[in-house]
Amino acid sequence: MLYSKIEGTSKPLLILHGFLGMSDNWKTMGMQFAANGFQVHLLDLRNHGKSFHSDEFNYEIMVQDVFDYCQANNLEKVNILGHSMGGKTAMLFATTHPEMLEKLIVADIGPKFYPQHHQTILEGLNAVDFSLKPSRSEVEEIISKYITDFGTRQFLLKNLYWQEPGQLAFRFNLAVFNKKIDEIGQPLPENTIFSKPTLFIRGGNSNYILDDDFETIKNHFPNSSTETIPNVGHWLHAENPQLFYELTSSFLK
Repeated sequence: MLYSKIEGTSKPLLILHGFLGMSDNWKTMGMQFAANGFQVHLLDLRNHGKSFHSDEFNYEIMVQDVFDYCQANNLEKVNILGHSMGGKTAMLFATTHPEMLEKLIVADIGPKFYPQHHQTILEGLNAVDFSLKPSRSEVEEIISKYITDFGTRQFLLKNLYWQEPGQLAFRFNLAVFNKKIDEIGQPLPENTIFSKPTLFIRGGNSNYILDDDFETIKNHFPNSSTETIPNVGHWLHAENPQLFYELTSSFLK
């Protein structure tokens, strides 16, 4: 069963993080939704955060995980917010189990195929040799040789934890990501449609959703609208949390 943190009561809202992320990335915003009348389920997807590790890793199996989670928690009607990889999972869940969903929010990802673009990040993560028992600062120093962006580094370093005294490790399943990285970019299957209210939000400085993608989005999600948050990149919810929250909460209401 997927690990989750549950905040609040009333209407269920599932939040699905992106690749190499975890539920903790959404804690602050989750509390805001909880204060606004939602029962927020912050999930760790398989091979991420505190959820189980598995050699199986693709969108179909992640959708099954979310479905099983809903069944186990007696969630019959939910809203889902997904970012990046979590957004792809949310899209496939919506088209597979439309009867379980009221509204869908997808943050900075489209239904199309994305070429592999995480090579440098994986190189940096693989460069860390935990058998040498590095400190946190030593891990950051190694990763900084590959990943120059401070925000991206901090996002990745949130995954560091003490496996035992003196022994750090990453929470995510790096060995499986090395083998299955191409799964992250897979498109939504053709002719899959979700006709209930859907909101896409993109970052103005991000290239994940282009104007050219609007037609494909409408083909899959005919009852969708797309909003743009200016001057933010792919981590739009972290870069402008106020506007992100305003757009999502007004849509959910």
